[in-house]
Order: sequence, then structure tokens, then C-alpha cells
Amino acid sequence: MHIEGTTSRGFEPVRDAFARNFAEHGELGAAVAVYRRGRCVVDFWGGVADRESGRPWRRDTLGIVFSATKGVTATVVHRLAERGVLALDAPVAAYWPEFAAAGKQAITLRDVLTHRAGLAAVEGALTLDEVLGWHAVCAAIARQAPDPATRARHGYHVRSYGWILGEVVRRATGRTLGRVLAEEIAAPLGLAFWVGLPEAHEPRVATLYAAPEPSDPRERALRDRLLGPDTLLGRALAGPSNLFQYGPMWNTRALRAAELPSSNGIGDARSLAKLYAATIGEVGGVRVVGPAAIAEAAREHVSGSDAVIFVPTRFGLGYMLPPTLSPACPEGAFGHPGAGGSLGFADPAHEIGFGYVMNQMQLGMTGDARAGSLVAALYESIAAGA
Repeated sequence: MHIEGTTSRGFEPVRDAFARNFAEHGELGAAVAVYRRGRCVVDFWGGVADRESGRPWRRDTLGIVFSATKGVTATVVHRLAERGVLALDAPVAAYWPEFAAAGKQAITLRDVLTHRAGLAAVEGALTLDEVLGWHAVCAAIARQAPDPATRARHGYHVRSYGWILGEVVRRATGRTLGRVLAEEIAAPLGLAFWVGLPEAHEPRVATLYAAPEPSDPRERALRDRLLGPDTLLGRALAGPSNLFQYGPMWNTRALRAAELPSSNGIGDARSLAKLYAATIGEVGGVRVVGPAAIAEAAREHVSGSDAVIFVPTRFGLGYMLPPTLSPACPEGAFGHPGAGGSLGFADPAHEIGFGYVMNQMQLGMTGDARAGSLVAALYESIAAGA
């Protein structure tokens, strides 16, 4: 496999791990980047962006990062809160009055960021066009009552997280979350990252390939039992109205153009790493969130058994924390993984911003082996004096 890109001296183990992912872990096309102390020290890409045509993964190839988008969305929210546009302990209904219906008047932005709003699954019959059009799905969320079980303890809000926070941002600023991201973070930093992809960048996007079916019948049976349409996890993942399955629909212009601030961020690994680097220090003279705000966002706010995904999870304010973030990440890191393997995070202690983007999804409940190997190689490099 031909790998392109550059690395600073001492970070060669990351390149070796990246190459092994193609040889040993079923990688198809991918990119990895690392910023340290505000400077890009790792920037590699390789493989194919489209299997059918053989289109190579190039330096400017973009990939969908699924829930790694949630960390980007959290960063937008914290930037606005630091400026006084939002207050994290204010009720959502202070910005979005209709949200107070059905007993939700006390739910705060902090509850949403920590997955304690009790709204993991969006109820109601909606068409895909209605959901992608934004307003209908927000109206459905505003009408529904919170689930007492996931209100009492945290439960991962797979998609509703993005609609709730996105609507709050829209009401408070008069701009969509994707537009705030573009104007206040992406433009100053020079990022190639969007929530709501402009059509001009469509040719750069890698084709997404769903994870292979498990070969073990017992694994398939367990998956079907956990993700069935009658389970909360199944409804949260595929909802609303069972519209969202990981597969070809994510390769459509309609999905890429819409704003799903929990799910459809599209960008390159370099931009993901650079954004996280700019949460913990200056990059090119730009810092997107101040030290006090990011320290509060990155500390543990909830942990323990997750009421939706049935495994222990650990969150700051909108960011996942180790080991949920990635078993290879050290204590103090914060960020978010995405379905199928993508990962972005910051590590203040080591002054690291990390990004990994790929197009071949893989399944796993204990973190992606490809991302994990890259993170392990990064810290191996640091331990050796890089």
C-alpha cells in the first residue's frame, strides 16, 4: 500500500501503524493527522476513496465522521457559551420555548451535553425529507415527553443530541450550527470540515462502505437483539421512523447537504486534528475555546452504565472521555469517536490534537482497532522522546 504524507522526526511509528492497518485490519482508504504544540507533526493518507472506480484517497479527500461530529458540535456550543451567547445551566426552553412541552421545562443545555435529557429516541412518524429539512424533527422533539429511565441516568443521545443543540444555536444566534462552525471556527483556522457540505466539495468525498455482516451467527443474533426496532438503542440509532441505517443512503447528496450536528460532519483528518489542537492552545494565532471553559468541558460529568447502549460510558460536556473515547487514549484526553472507526480528540497534557478519518466502517464495542493502533503508536513516539 502506497502511503503519502509527511511526519516530523520521532513520529515514524504512526506511519508504520497506519501502513499496518491496510495490511492487517482491513483498511480501505483513510487519513491520520496529529498536531502537537500547535504544529502539524503527522499527516498521512492512503488507499482508495472509491472501490468501484479505484479513485485514490488524496490529500484533499473528505470523509464522513458520524458521531465524531458531536465533539465538533460541543466545541461550537462551548465557544458560544464562553461569549455569553448561551448559558449551559439555562433551560433549553429559555432559547426554544416550545421545548418546554410535556414536562421538559427543567432540561438544561448541560443535561443535553451529558446525555441526560431523556430524549434518546425521537418519537413520531416523519419522512426523510422532513427530517433532513430540520424543522419537522425539531417540532417532534419539542412535543415528546422525556423518558424517565434515561432522564434519571445518562443514556447516549445518538442523533437527538445534534438536533437539540443545533436548534438552540439557531434560536440564540439566528444561524444554523453549521454556519456558526463555518464562520467562527473553520474559516479562521482554514479547516476543511463542514456540517452541511457545500455542493462544490462533493467530488472530494470518499464513498462510505458499511461494516461487513458478522460471520458468527451468535454475533448476528446478539446484534439483532440489541438493535431491534423494539429496543431503545435500535430506535435511537435508526430513528426517527427507522430512517437511518448505515449504508448507501449516507453517500447521497441529500444526506451530505443536510445539517445533522450529531452525525454527518464531513472533513479531513488534518482539520479534525487542527480543530482539537485549537481547543487547548493557539494554532496559527487562533484558539477557539479558552482554558477555563475547556477544562470544565473536559472533566468528568457522568460515568457508569449507559441507559441506551448498555455498557459503561464516560462523558464531559459533549465530549467522550477515556476509556470510552478510545482505550488507547490517556486520562485527560477528550473528544469523540464516530461509528465505524473515525476519531478526533485533544490531549492537553501532551499538547496533542488528533484526527483519523476512513471510509470502510468496522464494528466493535471496545473501540476501533485501526484508530487504537494509531493512538498507541502516537504515545509510543512521545514516550520515546518525539
